[in-house]
Amino acid sequence: MDIDELKKLISASRDGYKLRIKVSANSKKNSFEFLNDDSDNILKVKINKPAVDGKANKAVIEYLSEIFNVPKSNITILNGEKSSQKCLLIRAKNNII
Repeated sequence: MDIDELKKLISASRDGYKLRIKVSANSKKNSFEFLNDDSDNILKVKINKPAVDGKANKAVIEYLSEIFNVPKSNITILNGEKSSQKCLLIRAKNNII
């Protein structure tokens, strides 16, 4: 994935940056890839934790906080807590991309 592909997935909002992702739990390691299907582009985030008791959601926030260099408390799941497809809000002082 290059930076231009990532820019297409992030939209600026009044409160920060919105990012739509698709989570794949129980992967061997944490990673991400750019998916392009017929209707949409999305960031697929692979997490090495199970989708049980919020473990995968917590791991997604921890992983993305490292990638975007923001505190974990600055990342919120806006919708999709119990779904593989999620919309996140990333609050950052600087541009994240």
